[in-house]
Amino acid sequence: MIKVIGIEKSFDSQKVLNGVDLTIHDKELMAVIGKSGSGKSVFLKHLLGLLKPDRGSIIIDDVDITKLRGKGLDRIREKLGVVFQGGALFDSLTVYENVAFPLVEKTRLSKGEINDRAAQAIEDVGLWGMEKKYPAEISGGMKKRVALARALISEPKIIFFDEPATGLDPVILNSIHRLIISTHEKYGFTGIIISHDIPEIFDVADRVAMLYNGTIVEAGTPNEIKNSLNPVVKQFIIGIEAPSFKP
Repeated sequence: MIKVIGIEKSFDSQKVLNGVDLTIHDKELMAVIGKSGSGKSVFLKHLLGLLKPDRGSIIIDDVDITKLRGKGLDRIREKLGVVFQGGALFDSLTVYENVAFPLVEKTRLSKGEINDRAAQAIEDVGLWGMEKKYPAEISGGMKKRVALARALISEPKIIFFDEPATGLDPVILNSIHRLIISTHEKYGFTGIIISHDIPEIFDVADRVAMLYNGTIVEAGTPNEIKNSLNPVVKQFIIGIEAPSFKP
């Protein structure tokens, strides 16, 4: 579904991505882990087409998005959903209006069909009965659920999760992770999760890739990553700052 080939990106003299290679298979959940400042957010912006690499290619659904502009890029983005780190909800809209927003703005579906799909998405994330509330009236965990429902309503092929459990207590964090698993099973999307939630993310992802010093130092199943002999991976997992290392 996604193939990243040799992506490089610098800002002035600071090289952030230094030859990133990664393949993400259709309908799998891939977690990208790494310490703060490792380039995870910049990598995600490239996958969304918000940044163009200095070198390299990003193939999404057989199309190199680095060569697209305007309407061509918009057509690819129609296949994508995003769950932003802070939720990115509209404060002036209700839960229902936030969830329905993509269909209201981007489609010509009837009001009845939009209502049915919004109601289903809200139910699928466990917020039925909360649709008339505003973001200020719900908890942080509920805001994450609303953001996921809004991503699901367009039935995208790919959903990007930007630190979906950041700022949540362990109980709510695990509930959000279980929700990602359950909606993935129902909707069948390909999921890319940017995360630093170790070890919890190992119970969610099919595969895990670690980004360090602007490159993927290792990718594999959760068990392969947990048992990795790579010193950078081992030290990150147990919470010790890794020494300077060039893969």
